[in-house]
Amino acid sequence: MTPLAFYSSRSGNTARLIDRLGLGGTPLPPVGDPPRMDAPFVLVTPTYADGEGRGAVPKPVIRFLNHAPTRALLRGVIACGNRNFGETFALAGDVIARKCGVPVLARVELAGTETDIIRIRAGLSHLFADLEAPCSIPA
Repeated sequence: MTPLAFYSSRSGNTARLIDRLGLGGTPLPPVGDPPRMDAPFVLVTPTYADGEGRGAVPKPVIRFLNHAPTRALLRGVIACGNRNFGETFALAGDVIARKCGVPVLARVELAGTETDIIRIRAGLSHLFADLEAPCSIPA
């Protein structure tokens, strides 16, 4: 199993980030029952905030995290967004981190830069090396 779960909006930026990381991932469907995780994982999510910051976490992500056994395996969040939205940039990561007691591992604009990809892969490799997870991050 991959250590990543992700939701991607119609823009496809989060899915492109996942593709560029080359690690695979468990996609969250826009409707219906979300998948269940059975090993430690990192969540990758876009931000859907209005101008006041309301609604930052997409509903499919909320449904996914409402399952307590899955939520208990969450080890961190990578938040995607667009810097054009100012203070609400990648706000979903902060909301999830605060509510679930996990760190924001990265904030990425759109589908990320090459530097983002290198930084995220290195961080995930370090994080999962310290956990007894049935997965590995290739170098």
